[in-house]
Amino acid sequence: MNELTQQSKLLDDPDEMKAMEDHGARGADLELRPVPRVSIQAFCESPSVAAAIEAAAEDRRMAKAHTKVHMGGLSAAIDFYQSAPTPNLIILEMHGTLDALAVGLDNLAEACDPGTKVVVIGATNDIVLYRDLMRRGVSEYLVTPIDLFDVIATVSEIFGDPEGNPLGRSIAFIGAKGGCGASTIAHNVSWSIARNFENEVVLADFDLPFGTAGLDFNQDPLQGILEAVSSPDRLDDMLLDRLLSKCSENLSILAAPAALERPYDFQEQDFAQVVDMMRQGVPTVVFDLPHMWTAWVQSLLCSADEVVIVAEPDLANLRNGKNLADKLRQLRPNDHPPHLVLNRVGVPKRPEIKAADFASALELTVDASIPFDPQLFGTASNNGQMIAELGGKSDVVSTINNLAQITTGRSDVRQPRRKSALGPLLKKLRGRG
Repeated sequence: MNELTQQSKLLDDPDEMKAMEDHGARGADLELRPVPRVSIQAFCESPSVAAAIEAAAEDRRMAKAHTKVHMGGLSAAIDFYQSAPTPNLIILEMHGTLDALAVGLDNLAEACDPGTKVVVIGATNDIVLYRDLMRRGVSEYLVTPIDLFDVIATVSEIFGDPEGNPLGRSIAFIGAKGGCGASTIAHNVSWSIARNFENEVVLADFDLPFGTAGLDFNQDPLQGILEAVSSPDRLDDMLLDRLLSKCSENLSILAAPAALERPYDFQEQDFAQVVDMMRQGVPTVVFDLPHMWTAWVQSLLCSADEVVIVAEPDLANLRNGKNLADKLRQLRPNDHPPHLVLNRVGVPKRPEIKAADFASALELTVDASIPFDPQLFGTASNNGQMIAELGGKSDVVSTINNLAQITTGRSDVRQPRRKSALGPLLKKLRGRG
C-alpha cells in the first residue's frame, strides 16, 4: 500500500485521524526544548521501550544527538563498556529486585567514564527504589510505559541549561506557489502578534535576493540576515541586536539584502546559529521563507514549532500544497499538522477550488481564508504599512488577528472535515505517488 493510499484510508477513519492529531498536539503542547549535540546509547529489554527511544531519536528536537539502541539491558551494557568508551548518556531498561539492580549499577559504574549520565527505565513505581537510584548517581528514573515524548523531555532536562530562558516559539510561513502572498501574510501576522499580545517578535526574511520585509515595513536597513549568517564566529547577542531593524515597540526585522550582487548558496545548517540565538532572545520568531526547495529551507521548516502553508485556491497551488503537507507530515510526525491559509479568495472571473475541497485534498483544515482585495493590500504595500493600520475593523484584520492567535497557541480553530468533490483530481495525484 503506497503512502497516499494509506493517508486516504486514514482520512476516511475519524478515529485514526483523531489519534494522529492528538499525538501531534501533545508533542507541540509540551514545548520540548531541542536536545544539544550529545551521544546517547540505550540498552533495552523490551521492544516497546526500544521503539519509544528509536522514535525519539527520529524527532526533529533530537536532530543534533547521536543515538544508538541496543537490546540486552544492564548485562549487555556492562559487557559492551568493558572495551568501549561510554557516551554522554546511557539509558538502561532494568527489571529485577532492588539488590540486583544495585549490584548491576555498581558494576556498570566501574566501566563508565567520568561525566557519563545514566537514566533508568523500569516497571516498578516505588519511591524507595527511586531514592536509592538517585543516591547512586542516576539522573532520572522513568516508569513504563513510556513514549518518545518522555524520552525527549528527560534528555532535554538533563542536558539543558537550568538557568536558561524558555526558547521562543518559531513560526514558519511558506507559499505553495510563488507570488501567492505568503510574505504579506507573514508580515501582517508578525505585526499582529507584536501589537495585540505585546510580545517581542523578530521577523526574519530568508528570501535574500527578493525579500520584501523592508519594503512592507517602510525600512531600509543597511545590514540584516546576510551579515548574521556570514559571521558565525562573531555572532552574539550584541551583533544580532545591531543587525535588527526596529519597526515598532515590540517588532523587529532581520531584513534580507534584496540585491543580486552575489549568489546566495547556503548549506543545510548555515542558519541554525542565527535561529537559535533569536529564539533564545525573544518569545516569537517568524520565518518568512522563500518559495524554493533547498536543504536549508527544509531544515528551517523541520525545526519550526509551527508551519503555515499559504496558497491560492487553484490547481497549481493545490498540487504544491499537497506535496508540502505530505512532506511536512513525514519530517514532523510528532507535531501539529501545518496550518493552511487560503489567500486571494474570490478573484473575479477566476475559476477557484472550493475551500472545503482544497482542505480535504491536503488533509488539513483552513485556518484562515483571506478575500481578494487589491485596493486594501495594494495601498498598504505602497505605503509600507500593515493591513490593520489601514483597514481598521475590517474582516481581513480580524482574520489575521485570529491567525496570530492560532499560530502562537493562544487558541485553536477546528472545522469539520468534509468529503471532497475532487475525486478525479485526487486519483490523479495519488497515482503519482
